[in-house]
Amino acid sequence: MRAERTGLFVVTCALISIGIIMIYSASAIYAYERYQDSFYFLKRHLMYLGVGFLAMMATLAFPYRKIRYFAKPFLLTSIVLLLLVLISPLGKESGGASRWFRVGPFSFQPSEAAKIAFFIYLADILSRKKNDLDDFIHGFLPPLLVLGVIILLILLQPDLGTALTFAVVTLLMLFLAGVRLRYLLMTLASFLPAFLFLILTKPYRLRRIIAFLDPWQDPQGSGFQIIQSFLALGSGGLSGVGLGQSKQKLFYLPACHTDFIFSIIGEELGLWGTLAVLFLFVLFSWYAFQMLRRVQDRFGRLLGFGIASVMTFEALVNIGVTCGAIPTKGLPLPFVSYGGSALVFNLVGVGLLLNISRYGMESSSVFSSNILEAGENYFVPKSLRFQIWRKKG
Repeated sequence: MRAERTGLFVVTCALISIGIIMIYSASAIYAYERYQDSFYFLKRHLMYLGVGFLAMMATLAFPYRKIRYFAKPFLLTSIVLLLLVLISPLGKESGGASRWFRVGPFSFQPSEAAKIAFFIYLADILSRKKNDLDDFIHGFLPPLLVLGVIILLILLQPDLGTALTFAVVTLLMLFLAGVRLRYLLMTLASFLPAFLFLILTKPYRLRRIIAFLDPWQDPQGSGFQIIQSFLALGSGGLSGVGLGQSKQKLFYLPACHTDFIFSIIGEELGLWGTLAVLFLFVLFSWYAFQMLRRVQDRFGRLLGFGIASVMTFEALVNIGVTCGAIPTKGLPLPFVSYGGSALVFNLVGVGLLLNISRYGMESSSVFSSNILEAGENYFVPKSLRFQIWRKKG
C-alpha cells in the first residue's frame, strides 16, 4: 500500500512537472502579446499549484471518514454556488458561458468543487443505503434526482462536457455499489434522448459533431481547431520539433495551453512525448485502483473509485478530442493543462485517494464488492481484480 501511495504521488508530480514546462512553452508568446508578460500564465498556474498542494496536505491531515459527516452541507453549498454563478454579478461570462466567479485577478469554477462534493455525497448515501439499493423509490431514485439538479445547473452555464462527466461516473459508481442492472439500463435509455436533444437544439454543438465527422467541410470555422490540432500532432513526428519550437502555438491553435495542450506536447516532443504522458495516466489509474481494491470501508472505496474515475475519464476525453477520436469537449487534461480550480480540486482528489489508502485498510486485503447481479451470482471485471463471489442470504 505504501509503495502504491508513493507511486501515485510521484506520477502526479511528474504530470504536474510536464504541465509546468508545457504551459510556459505554449503560452509565453500569447501571454506577452496580450499582457506584455510572457510568464503571466505560468505565474498564475504556480500560484494555483501552491494552493492545490496546501489543500492536498489539509485533506491528508485527518481520516477521510470524518468527511462523510459534512456530505450534505458540502453538497448544498456546491448547489448554491452553481446557482449563484448563473445569477450573481460576480459570475464571469467568457466565450458565451457563465462558469466562473471572478474577484479581482482570481477566478473560481464552482463545478470543480461540485465534483468533489457530489461524489462524497454519493459515496455516503450508497454506503448508508446499501440494503435499500434494490428499492427504486428509496434507494435508487434519491441520488439520481440530486444528479439531475446538478446536471441541470451545469447545462445552464452551459457545460455539456462536465455534465457528461457527472453522468458517466455516477452510473459507474451505482454499478459498483450493486444497483440493479435494469435500473441503470433504464436510466441510460432515458439519458440518450435527452443527450440528443441537447445537441440538436444548440447549433454550435451540432457543428462540433459535424466537424468531428469531417472537419474539412468547414476548415475556417467549426473544423479549424481540430485541423490545427492534427497539424500539430502530425508535424511532431516521432521525436518532435523541439521544446519551445511549436508553430501552432503562434496564434494558430486556440486554447493551446488549456484544452489542447496535448497537441503542443505532440508537436514539440513528438510521439514519444505523447506516449510518455499517456503512460503516466495509465500508471496513475493503475496505482489508484490498486490501492482501492484493498480498501475495506465501503464509503472510502466508493469515494475513491469516483474520484479516480473522474480524472481517468477527463484524461481520456481530452486526449481523444485532440486526436479527433471524439467530438470537441471543453475538458482540461488533469494536472497538465493550465487552469486554477481544476488543478486545485484535482490535487484535493489526490489527497483523498492517499487518505483513503492510508486509513481505509483494516484487516483484509481483498476488494470484494458485488457489482452485477445475474440470478444469485455476482461477478466483477478482471481488469479491476475483483473476486467472484455468490450472494448469500
